[in-house]
Amino acid sequence: MKHQWQKKNMIEALDALLRDIIDIDTMFGGKVVVFRERTKCEDKIEIPDSFVIPFTTEAKSLDALFSVTYPDLHAFSPDSSMIASRVILTTKNDFVTEINNMLITKFPERSKTFVAIDETIEPNDQSQFEDFLHSLDPPGLPPYKLTLNPCEGLCNGTRLTCCDFRTHVISAKIESGDFKSTYVFIPRIPLLTSQDEKIPLQFKRTQFPLRLCFAMAINKAQGQTLDFVGIYLHEPVFSHGQLYVALSRAKSSNCVKILIHPSTTDSNDDHSTYNVVYDEIIQKAFS
Repeated sequence: MKHQWQKKNMIEALDALLRDIIDIDTMFGGKVVVFRERTKCEDKIEIPDSFVIPFTTEAKSLDALFSVTYPDLHAFSPDSSMIASRVILTTKNDFVTEINNMLITKFPERSKTFVAIDETIEPNDQSQFEDFLHSLDPPGLPPYKLTLNPCEGLCNGTRLTCCDFRTHVISAKIESGDFKSTYVFIPRIPLLTSQDEKIPLQFKRTQFPLRLCFAMAINKAQGQTLDFVGIYLHEPVFSHGQLYVALSRAKSSNCVKILIHPSTTDSNDDHSTYNVVYDEIIQKAFS
């Protein structure tokens, strides 16, 4: 909330409402509540030092974010649920893919790559566009090259730990939700691109319906509570409440670290970022 809405009676009403709904007599029903900071110049908010990973170079700063979010990554075992309770959040799917690809390379000797089969809807187009299809990564489809690790590989949506690989099926264990610890088999299936997406050529991709999930988009993390959250802001958030969603996924403020990429190469501003808030939405909520 912006400062003008942080009135005592509203905070007290929210506190009472959450206590009543959750039926727990603790502040805000035991839920994490984040009040948005006052804005400074250029409408940015200042992030406290305790949250920030200083930006030096792209490679070194990302490595620091990886290390604090996933310490001793090689020490995790197939039976460990620690990795499933941690995540790196970022703004766009392109950055998600970039981070996941970096982290999976930490297991080069144990990982396995599955190459998809891409087919055009019109058979006559196959020879002309096959290489082009391999370069596409449309929303809703797994990547053409899917690299997983048998102990730590995780998928998007329902988070899984991959346990064993076969040519046409993957054995995995569900790590969260009502079916936690249930073992499932994920088959390699044909998937069609959505006609709603702006893709130059509709095609079919036969692949395991999985993606790595060391990192995920902020919007997909809504509703999740995690043990540790790393936040990578290569660019500022772009939608209402997005920064709040990212900051409130962890159980404690001590378990959140933020890496802010300065807006320009000669800028040292790695402690502030934009917070998108539409006042009209807040006004309507209290009208």
